[in-house]
Parts: sequence; C-alpha cells; structure tokens
Amino acid sequence: MDAAQLRDLQAPLKQRYRDDPESACTTMRADAEFADPGITCTVQTWAGPVRAGLHPVTGGDGVDACSGDMLLQALLACAGVTMRSVATAMGVEVRSARLTARGEMDARGTLGVSKETPVGLGDIAVDAELDTDADDATLEKLGQLTERYCVVAQTLARPPHLTVRRAE
Repeated sequence: MDAAQLRDLQAPLKQRYRDDPESACTTMRADAEFADPGITCTVQTWAGPVRAGLHPVTGGDGVDACSGDMLLQALLACAGVTMRSVATAMGVEVRSARLTARGEMDARGTLGVSKETPVGLGDIAVDAELDTDADDATLEKLGQLTERYCVVAQTLARPPHLTVRRAE
C-alpha cells in the first residue's frame, strides 16, 4: 500500500468522524476466565485461547504465558501497525523492520515483599530497527508520530480502572 492508497482508504472514515464525532467511538473488548486449575487465567485471543500464569520470578514454572510479556506484545503489535501506517503516509519506504520491547519488573512489588517497590513494569523501551534509506530527521519524526498515534502506548500512559463485583 502506498500513501495515496492509504489516504483513499482512510479519507471517507476521517470525513465521517469529522461530520459525526460519535461514530468514531468504538468499544474494544477482551474476555478471560478461570478455566483451568492453578493460578492461571485463560484469555480469548484472535489466535485462540491463551492461558496466562505466574512468571517464574513470582512462582510460575514458565509453562504459561506471562501477562507482562503479553502486554509488551500488544504494545509491539500496535506500534508496528502504527509505524507502518505513519511511514506509508509520510512516503517513507521501509523494506523490513524488527521491533523489540523491554521493561524491567521488580518482583518484590507484586509479591508484597516491599511496599516501596512499585508494582508493574518500570520504564518500557521500544526499539525499531528499520531497513530504510530515510535520514535521521525523518526517522526521528517517524518515531514521534508513532508514539503519538499508538493506541496501546498512549493507553499505558494512563492507568486503567479495575472493578470487581459478584457474578449475577
């Protein structure tokens, strides 16, 4: 897809959203359940169910997916799609790319060993190595726009609200 094709694809959507801002709002949803014994949670994904469990540093055996890794995977999926879209719109040819996300977690926080230790991943870094002829200024702009328009990255900047209630 080139920039003109992307513009043609998105132009009617953008116009509709300008004319009717509420039509741009959509509810995204994920579902999970306690389907298996043990400290696991099965999440329904596009590729089928994925069972998540404790990370080895918190007592897991490494057999189940780690939700922290899944979070980084979701971030890379969003950043990658966003980057390709932005690069296309900018007319930047990217022959190939390799994206990596890293975040450090101190298990003392989630295990309640230290109340001073934050729970969660610390600073998350996303690195993108691109096979491109674009100059450094263009790559800088590509990175800025990718971060600005990446739904998952922007969502991580604001904590979610968790509600627990009885099943009806």
